[in-house]
Amino acid sequence: MLDRDLAALYGVETKNLNRAVKNNVERFPAEFMFQLNRGETNELVQNLHRFESLKHSSSTPYAFTEQGVAMLSSVLKSKRAIAINIEIMNTFVAIRQYALKAQSEERITARLGILEKALLSTDKRVNEIMEVLNTMLQSKDKNKTNKIGFKP
Repeated sequence: MLDRDLAALYGVETKNLNRAVKNNVERFPAEFMFQLNRGETNELVQNLHRFESLKHSSSTPYAFTEQGVAMLSSVLKSKRAIAINIEIMNTFVAIRQYALKAQSEERITARLGILEKALLSTDKRVNEIMEVLNTMLQSKDKNKTNKIGFKP
C-alpha cells in the first residue's frame, strides 16, 4: 500500500506518516517498505487516474508491504490507527486465503484434466480390444465346420 493511501486511512497527512516512519527507520527494513523510483511513479500515474496528483510531486511515494503496514501500528498509536490497522491485516489475511483457494482450485482443475485424458485414452483402448475380440469371434464362427450329427 502507498503512504498516501495509508495516511488517508489513518486520518493523518502523508508527510506526518512518513515523518513518523523516518523517526523509527530501524523498524522498517527493506522488506517492510521501499520508495518507488520516478519511473515506477510515472507508470502509476499513467495507468491509474487516482494517482494523478503524483504527476507533479517533487518526491516519490513509499510503498509498504504487509509487514510494514503491521509495523505502522507500533509507530502510529492513535485508536483510529490501531482499528484501521486491524482491518487492513484482516484484509491481507482474506486476500491470502482467496489466493490459496484459487491456487488449490487450479491444481484440482489441472488434475481433473489429466484424469479426463487418461480416462479417454483408456476408453479408446478398451474399444480397440473389444473390436479385436469381436473380429476374432466372428472369424472363429466362420471357420467352424459342422460336425456329423450336429445341427446348429
